[in-house]
Amino acid sequence: MREHLEQAQIQAESWKPEEILNWAFTMFGKDVAIASGFGIEGMVLLDLASRVRRDFRVFTLDTEFLFSETYDLMDRVEKRYGIKLERVYSELTPEEQEREHGPALWGRDPDRCCALRKVEPLKMKLTELAAWITAIRRDQTSARATARKVEWDPKFKLVKINPIADWTSEKVWSYALKHKVPYNPLHDQGYPSIGCTHCTRAIRPGESARAGRWAGSEKTECGLHVAAPEAITPLVEIKNSQIKISAVCDES
Repeated sequence: MREHLEQAQIQAESWKPEEILNWAFTMFGKDVAIASGFGIEGMVLLDLASRVRRDFRVFTLDTEFLFSETYDLMDRVEKRYGIKLERVYSELTPEEQEREHGPALWGRDPDRCCALRKVEPLKMKLTELAAWITAIRRDQTSARATARKVEWDPKFKLVKINPIADWTSEKVWSYALKHKVPYNPLHDQGYPSIGCTHCTRAIRPGESARAGRWAGSEKTECGLHVAAPEAITPLVEIKNSQIKISAVCDES
């Protein structure tokens, strides 16, 4: 097992997304799921997965503050791919959050709002799994620049798989258009990255693709894909009959 994981971690860097997905589904079975926010990358990943296996798991973090276009797309995804989305919610309803933390928390403390509505629900969801699959790309943000296609997630303590980590935005869109992948119409209205209604706007000419997220602040990530504070180099090991990848601190 250990040898297989070590080899996969190295070899995956040269694998196509379909090969990585096939490895993940074979390796982890029902204990792996795709996390999707239904951006264009997520839609392409779902389409790729559908060409590998029909009965794959997909979950989404429903903050209850998403665009109506995003909810419509979720319905289209279920119909097109014949899957049932696993919708994950915060323990607090929007009304309860306002009573406990005051109105418009996203404007006063966006990190706390993201923690309540995305990070903490994700943490609970991932306790059900041995691995999760994401559609992040290395060129999206500095926090994602070192993502490996197969790695240990030190924040949530499980294997993290990023099949299209080395794809460019152009390659993603080329695939989507070639295969007629359904996507959020907001992408055609200047929204390259789509999150909650309160914290997402269309970008202006010359702005980066992530400029419309938490505009006016230094925030670029909701916290799902931010690594633990230390820089790490993952190494695969087996401990107590469970899959684990230990971390060696990189002091450079």
